[in-house]
Amino acid sequence: MDTREFRNCAGQFATGVTIITSETETGTHGFTANSFTSVSLDPMLILVSVDRKTRALSVLENNRFIVNILKEDQQDIAMHFAGRPQKNQPFEWENGMLGKRIKEALAYIECEPWKSYDGGDHVLFLGEVKSFEYHPGQPLLYYGGQFSKIHSNHILS
Repeated sequence: MDTREFRNCAGQFATGVTIITSETETGTHGFTANSFTSVSLDPMLILVSVDRKTRALSVLENNRFIVNILKEDQQDIAMHFAGRPQKNQPFEWENGMLGKRIKEALAYIECEPWKSYDGGDHVLFLGEVKSFEYHPGQPLLYYGGQFSKIHSNHILS
């Protein structure tokens, strides 16, 4: 099977866009991720999947992290942390309970490390939720290899 075609197939599932931030001795580090999900309510656990080839892997190992869920108008922030830095920093930091987070994100989930697992060419990091906060607004989505937005607030039944 072709890995590129599998990626295209998986891309048919719309996801939110997050910035995962974490503190180290050298400062705050962050990366863009859409491989994020809630895992458990008791205990409260979330999962972030990180490519083994990224620098973020060493930052997250046995380290606290914050999931910053982006709003629909924060695409430039996603690009900045995806390795395409903007001329002017497109965000401000604010202090959270466990480190710095992206000011004015749609939501924050602050985590202590729980466990990590082999995920093939990725490592699956589970975090125990220690604090969370969310605000009104619309999420930035990723679908079919590009950013997208919700076009309606109506739920059809």
